[in-house]
Amino acid sequence: MSEHYFDPKLKIFALNSNKPLAQKIADEVGVELGKTTVDKFSDGEIRINIEESIRGDNVYVIQSTSAPVNDNLMELMIMIDALRRASAESINVVIPYYGYARQDRKARSREPITAKLVANMLTMAGATRILALDLHAAQIQGFFDIPVDHLMGAPLIADYFLSNGVSDDAVVVSPDHGGVTRARKLAEFLKAPLAIIDKRRPRANVAEVMNIIGDVKGKKCVLIDDMIDTAGTITLGAQALMDAGATVVYASATHAVLSGPAIERISNSPIKQLVVTDSIQLPQEKLIDKVVQISVGPLIGDAIKRIHENKPVSPLFENKFHKELKYN
Repeated sequence: MSEHYFDPKLKIFALNSNKPLAQKIADEVGVELGKTTVDKFSDGEIRINIEESIRGDNVYVIQSTSAPVNDNLMELMIMIDALRRASAESINVVIPYYGYARQDRKARSREPITAKLVANMLTMAGATRILALDLHAAQIQGFFDIPVDHLMGAPLIADYFLSNGVSDDAVVVSPDHGGVTRARKLAEFLKAPLAIIDKRRPRANVAEVMNIIGDVKGKKCVLIDDMIDTAGTITLGAQALMDAGATVVYASATHAVLSGPAIERISNSPIKQLVVTDSIQLPQEKLIDKVVQISVGPLIGDAIKRIHENKPVSPLFENKFHKELKYN
């Protein structure tokens, strides 16, 4: 744990979605987690009680809106309201995983844009700043009329692959056209070429691989996505890469949603290792041998300190190898 943070006006509170990550963030900042009780009335309504004064404090609330997404989102809304009514100076909402982010546009007639609705709800509840990690679409930042600091998981994933020698003779692969920007960033960190899987998706959660743009024969392939949900896209992509002559396939994502058949698909796939972060708390049964989890606690903790001290967050967009070159 870092030495105790000097400013008593900085408070960090954890809700129920990811308490282990919240503890790592608090340890990095050097503060104790704030005292709060989050439970339910007998009919299922959420009850929150903040058990210490936060008047005039700069409060950071840690909550991933992962499954059960509606419970976790409602917890967050109620907590923001409680903080506002208790006269917090600022309410900084730290959302390691932003649920409903995939509904970010009208892809078909009569569809909602739920990512914008959630942004409106958080703002109206009283949030004064959002700190998010790898939003599904970067433009979701613009759905908020309050400041948004958007951190990236790619530098941490790059550090893992560089430290484990995976970058040698590697090619970074985007599982679809939409993820090319993210894949290009990882490719820059690994100093590796880029390939793209061109796929057609006939319906939700069903992906059909078409062809591979780029040379993957005889290469170590590193797939990267922002999230892995049912793992259909990533496992079909891994098989297509092996069929195209890849020597080994690694997969990586910031958010390990891993719902439905995901774990079974990953177990049966040619993926050697799936590297994810702890933005979503995974139950023990999902932490199979192929899954490697790296913590975003130090990254978010560093960001909180920088925001609190009015320092730039941009140095966190580089991986540690780039930082040593650029900042030392």
